[in-house]
Amino acid sequence: MKPSGPALYDAVLLDRDGTLVEDVPYNGDPEKVRPLPGAREALDRLRAAGLRLAVVTNQSGLARGYFTERDMHAVHARIEELLGPFDHWAICPHDDTDGCACRKPAPGLVHEAAGALGTAPRRCVLVGDIGRDMAAALAAGATGILVPTPVTRPEEVAEAPAVARDLPGAVDEILRRDRAVRPVVPRTGRAGTVLVARSDSAGDVLVTGPGIRAVAAGAERVVLLCGPRGRAAAELLPGVDEIIEWPLPWIDGSPEPVDPDDMRRLTARLAAVGADEAVVFTSFHQSPLPLALLLRMAGVPRISAISDDYPGSLLDVRHRVPVGVPEPERALSLAAAAGFALPAGDEPVLRLRADLPAPAVDRPAGDYLVVHPGASVPARACPPERCAEIVAALAADGHRVLVTGGPGERELTARVAAAGGTDLGGTTDLAGLARILAGARCLVVGNTGPAHLAAALGTPVVSLFAPTVPFGQWAPYRVPTVRLGDAGAACRDTRAARCPVAGHPCLSGVDPARVVAAVRRLVPG
Repeated sequence: MKPSGPALYDAVLLDRDGTLVEDVPYNGDPEKVRPLPGAREALDRLRAAGLRLAVVTNQSGLARGYFTERDMHAVHARIEELLGPFDHWAICPHDDTDGCACRKPAPGLVHEAAGALGTAPRRCVLVGDIGRDMAAALAAGATGILVPTPVTRPEEVAEAPAVARDLPGAVDEILRRDRAVRPVVPRTGRAGTVLVARSDSAGDVLVTGPGIRAVAAGAERVVLLCGPRGRAAAELLPGVDEIIEWPLPWIDGSPEPVDPDDMRRLTARLAAVGADEAVVFTSFHQSPLPLALLLRMAGVPRISAISDDYPGSLLDVRHRVPVGVPEPERALSLAAAAGFALPAGDEPVLRLRADLPAPAVDRPAGDYLVVHPGASVPARACPPERCAEIVAALAADGHRVLVTGGPGERELTARVAAAGGTDLGGTTDLAGLARILAGARCLVVGNTGPAHLAAALGTPVVSLFAPTVPFGQWAPYRVPTVRLGDAGAACRDTRAARCPVAGHPCLSGVDPARVVAAVRRLVPG
């Protein structure tokens, strides 16, 4: 049976040397072409799945005169003879000193290939063997999968959004992720009332949006259970008919003691929904089982959730997800396991309601960038003094910089904006921030809710990403991005709320000049 629902990808873009064939420096000789093991079979699997294929390759040997264009085409003809046809070849003929927009890590080749294949970069996945390939994919808004070779540097592996052992392994992951978001057995009719749950911060609620939209497409009514920190984001999501706000002591970072009376009131409130079923969305490190127990006690007859722990009779659909899957796809895969899929025409991206509440302040006119120095988790915030230096560097480069923050961050935003920006700290709610980000050319921000808000608006992000959580899971989803920060810092994968390393080295070492360069890559001109 053919899977239902929109696919994640239309096309796979592949680096040439070191990914498809052995890396022979500046090769202009077809006789030296040697395919990597399993490459032909892997590519044929992609073709059989209906994915279009393109090669995106830097060939500075042309600029340096090491071989001619005719030589290069002869090499490519030999590659196609051995590996089968490609739908497009995107080639950068320049050297690093030429300052072109196509040479990876610039995103030009990804944009060219996507356009030639009749799709958008966000619907492409790029497979390559070095950091330049991953940077080009991210800057275009495409998915990146790194296949390391002996020449791949350890820091490139640490920074990659996803890593596969070889090209066949990358193809396995591409096809697995695509299958995971489409129901194997689609529903034959619409569900009645479905209760969906996502209890955490604003960013967590935002990345669950595609999964909630999938449920809404197959249900008569959707009721969302969220916590106080996620309420403002819940109000921005399409597909939600009613919101129940309730703090859950097994989810909140600073919970109150468990109050039996409060749990009884919550159970009664859940029972009053009259839900025909429930879909419990969680982060990869959270358990759905406490809430599933309350839902059972509330009489919900069908419950779906992701659970590595044995659920007994608490779940009707127990879904499993490998580590490293982006959170929006994780949510979509749970919805698919429950039988729900996004409708035709709804892209698997983050999205906000079209009818956002009116802002308290007008959106600024003209071109501007936004720097958001705060974060809901302190370990993920760039130090204020470094943020101020970033604002000063951007202003010196000719940018108008707006500095945003919540009501409790006015002192922080004033300090950062004093370096050359306009202080908007505490002047907007989340919907108002969305209005500001919608007009921004770029957002500079840590790994926190506004990064996902920008992704939902299509605004490019310079991500000052603290590696306490995996970048592949929590990066701004399907939006042009440049990642900065030390991906191999000692805090990696600790999930620490406060930096466990003196001096916060993963972000305090970010060079403001690199932020300026990142903005230029994302918003040239």
